[in-house]
Amino acid sequence: MEKEASLTEVAYFELERMITFQSLKPGAMYSEKQLAEMVDAGRTPVREALQKLAWEQMVIIHPRRGIQIPEVTVESQLKLLEIRRALEALCAELAAQRSTPEQKRQMLELADAIVECAHRHDDQTFFTLLRRAHELLVEGSRNEYIRQAMLPLQGLSRRFWFIHKGPDSEHPATLHAEVMKAVASGDAKAAANAATQVIDYLHSVALARLT
Repeated sequence: MEKEASLTEVAYFELERMITFQSLKPGAMYSEKQLAEMVDAGRTPVREALQKLAWEQMVIIHPRRGIQIPEVTVESQLKLLEIRRALEALCAELAAQRSTPEQKRQMLELADAIVECAHRHDDQTFFTLLRRAHELLVEGSRNEYIRQAMLPLQGLSRRFWFIHKGPDSEHPATLHAEVMKAVASGDAKAAANAATQVIDYLHSVALARLT
């Protein structure tokens, strides 16, 4: 059972990465068999991964027709940021208060690593580290309801940013690092403020796509 769960997680990560970097095209339809071959995984872990991605609105499962990759719109990004703004600040605040010493140590490591890979323009590593940073903040909040609400919002926001960022656009790595550092220091107010600055940045990116 543990091995099956790990295979599902690997398939989930690979499919999310392919959706985020548009190896799987928005609007396109794929079969479960095609996706299993793409991520070199069995049908069962891929099926389970797709169920999770469907719950997070990263894919649409059409019974007997296939798996569709949803289009990305500015309107949907702005709507989810309305929700994420309040939750992100609360999550960071609670993580600052409740994270374990080991989680705080990992956050400091992530803060340095995320800035470093941004300087290298290493999008693939940045995606992996940003995903882990989001997960670690949610874990640190020690609130399963925040986890259920936050993970889909974070995943969709990541996807929008990677699709729409330009080669010379401002990079949010430093903003994310400030959240990690504030949480690691145990400063709940600073953590909430830093998280809000991340959302302000994402909001400005989305608004720029309307012009």
